[in-house]
Amino acid sequence: MGPMTTAKKFAARAIHTEGDGRQGRFITDFPSNLLVDQFRADGTAYKAARRSLDLVVSTLVLLVCSPLVPLICLLIKLDSPGPVLFRHVRIGINRRRCRLPHDEGRDRSREDLFGRPFTLYKFRTMYSNAPELFPDLYRYTYSEAELSRLPIKALVSNKQTSEDPRVTRIGRWLRRTSLDELPNFINVLRGDMHLVGPRPDIRENIRYYSTLQLHKLDVKPGLTGLAQIQGRGNLSFQQTNDYDLKYVEQRSLLLDLKILLKTIAITVKATGAY
Repeated sequence: MGPMTTAKKFAARAIHTEGDGRQGRFITDFPSNLLVDQFRADGTAYKAARRSLDLVVSTLVLLVCSPLVPLICLLIKLDSPGPVLFRHVRIGINRRRCRLPHDEGRDRSREDLFGRPFTLYKFRTMYSNAPELFPDLYRYTYSEAELSRLPIKALVSNKQTSEDPRVTRIGRWLRRTSLDELPNFINVLRGDMHLVGPRPDIRENIRYYSTLQLHKLDVKPGLTGLAQIQGRGNLSFQQTNDYDLKYVEQRSLLLDLKILLKTIAITVKATGAY
């Protein structure tokens, strides 16, 4: 049995069965040879060009924006107490078994399918004691309807369309201008992320991935991606994963360059920021 036949059979099974009994989502939008693409190594030239682009662009952005860093740090400190940088564990490439410390006694058959965790750096935009002030916003429990219909920026603010109460005044400005993500370029330089790829998710959200959606973890996450230029925070959780899988299937250096150029335009307009 060849690899193409095996991949097609695997994809067919993914349509009908899930580890938690649900049907796979968005599967009809993607050909079964998507899985074949996941197991095919990227060419050496593509890898080298992509890494070179990561290093050159990230270095230039950090150098150009370096005069803004002291001002941003000062504004954050004056606005609310707490550290300047926000560090958060996100899920990167390479699925593997990973224990959930807060769920020791439950079945972790799906939640254990994670990529490699890494620390994501951002400028802090929330109150440092937000988990104590707004504990309901850290439960990460959503229904199927909410995942399919609500935009992500509503999900993260307790399913409301109003502004997230955890975000500070300076934090809103940083998010509107996307300056809060400037430290993400450090992650790109470190090799945790590419400039372009699926945005790295939090580990609590992986439990909501379908079997096919788990394959977005087969590639390194990115600072921006296809989902970000198609709607960003205005997309639902499922729509975001839909675009992420589309990128995994179609990724190329030309597509990366197109996404980067479109990202610049969207950032200037602050489209979909949250």
